Amino acid sequence: MDVEEAIRMKRAVRSFARRPLPEEAVQAILRAGRRAQSAKNSQPWHFIAVQDHTALEALSRTGTFAGHLADASLAVFLLTPDPAQRWSILFDCGQAAAYMQLAAWNLGIGSCLATIYHPEQARSILGFPEELHLHVALSFGYPDDPAVLTEPPRRGGRRPVGSVVHRERWGVDPGKS
Repeated sequence: MDVEEAIRMKRAVRSFARRPLPEEAVQAILRAGRRAQSAKNSQPWHFIAVQDHTALEALSRTGTFAGHLADASLAVFLLTPDPAQRWSILFDCGQAAAYMQLAAWNLGIGSCLATIYHPEQARSILGFPEELHLHVALSFGYPDDPAVLTEPPRRGGRRPVGSVVHRERWGVDPGKS
C-alpha cells in the first residue's frame, strides 16, 4: 500500500452495504489498532469489536451523530483509562483509530468516527468496567457506493497548506506543498 496515496484518498464512509466482513479483515483492522504507537508504549486502550446488528442498532443511539453504527458490519469501541490522567491518552487512542481506519481502507473497507455522548448507555450494552471511559467508536463496512473508494478527492476540500503550517515561527510561509 502506498501510505501517502491512502492518506490522500481516505474519506469518511457513513453508508454501508449489508455485507459481512471476512474474519481476516476484522482481525487485520484490530491488529492495526493494537500496533499503534503510544506514549512510553503504554497502549492505554481496549477495543470492543461488535458485529451483532441488534447491539449496533442500540449503540447507534448513544451519540448524536452515531447513526452510521447501525448499518456497519463492524464497530470498534475504543476504551481508555480516565483521559484526565494525562493528555496523551486520547492522542494515543486517536492514533489507534487512525491505524485501524487506514488498514480498513487498504482492504476496500470504509469507516467513520462516532462520538459517544451517552457513555453510560453504551456501558449498559457493552458491559465494560467502571474505570474505563468511552468517547469514540468507529464504524466499518463495505461502502454502499463502491465508487467512493476510487473517486479522486474534491478540489477545495482542505484548507491551503499556508493557512495551517508555519515554519520555525508563527506566520512564516511554508512555501508550496
